Amino acid sequence: MKDALAFLHTAQVHVPTFERLVRRIEPGLRVRHVVREELLADARVVGVDDAGLVSRVHEAMHEAASEGAKVVVCTCSTIGAIAERTPTGDAFRALRIDRAMADQAVRTGPRVLIAAALESTLAPTKALVLSAAQDAGIAVQPAVLFVEDAWPHFEAGDSVRYIETLASAIRAASAEADVVVLAQASMAPVADALADLGIDVLSSPAPGTAHAVALAAAALALSPP
Repeated sequence: MKDALAFLHTAQVHVPTFERLVRRIEPGLRVRHVVREELLADARVVGVDDAGLVSRVHEAMHEAASEGAKVVVCTCSTIGAIAERTPTGDAFRALRIDRAMADQAVRTGPRVLIAAALESTLAPTKALVLSAAQDAGIAVQPAVLFVEDAWPHFEAGDSVRYIETLASAIRAASAEADVVVLAQASMAPVADALADLGIDVLSSPAPGTAHAVALAAAALALSPP
């Protein structure tokens, strides 16, 4: 049996998260997960415009699709734009997990606060928000918040302190925002921690997965038996 949907991750911790999200929507969907931690590590060193990195991200997307998946989603916001531009020859649809979130954010703004624990994620996410706004014909005012002291907690496996550090920084910076964008998939639990903030706090995994599952299910329906 061929895969219907595949994910490209840059952290093993994301595999159960996205598997769980898919199962809630479409329990019988065949899903593949490919983890390439070095792609994020290298992107932080050489930058997202490095030709070698671009080539390797595209190769990883094709690897994820190699068992027949018609939709492949990159869950890393730093390399998401590269992944989305993967030349697929119409063999599969290449997606980035955060596009659905950005589309929602620009319709909630205009003052969009983009929060990230990795500096390498800020520019790609801001570019995505501006692109989503342009596509929707909406003017937005994006601001960025780099929570530098949060990421070491994630790397140490201390999810509680990771979420607490992010939530505290976002709460302090959100007074002039209409909506908060959590730029990394790993930040999704922060939305629950900020449920009382009074503005929408958006994360990428749930809307991005729902969109991907819908496209994969549609592709399956069109496939010959």
